[in-house]
Amino acid sequence: MKALAWLCLALLLLAGGSSRAGDADAVVVIGYAGLPPIDGATVERLYTGRSIAVAGTPVTVVNAAAGSPLRRRFLAGWLRLDEEKYAAYWTVRRHIGKGAPPRELAGNAETIEFVRSTPGAVGYIDAAEVKPGMNVIARP
Repeated sequence: MKALAWLCLALLLLAGGSSRAGDADAVVVIGYAGLPPIDGATVERLYTGRSIAVAGTPVTVVNAAAGSPLRRRFLAGWLRLDEEKYAAYWTVRRHIGKGAPPRELAGNAETIEFVRSTPGAVGYIDAAEVKPGMNVIARP
């Protein structure tokens, strides 16, 4: 009986050990071909307007539509903000002349197409939407 318990525990660890909780809801950051991998701090700087380049390359950052589940997951996971705080942040930033929030796109397909066809573009999509050949520049 003890061996069976250990076997069950081992199987549970093996099944869940390689994936983090929430991977099914993971949001990855994609970039135009040639952009190098970036870290979470860089993602945060890009989406808060405190950085406009990656490795010396000017970037154009795009967001999912306000209120979308993808955007809520991105804001919570990457920026540790909710929609209201993110909107308030950009309201203040725009008011003091420090830029405007990133352009909003309708969904994964539109973001993928924009990033694929726009030099320097950076966006985010559901991890499940990643296809071979996409330039994933940041993962959770």
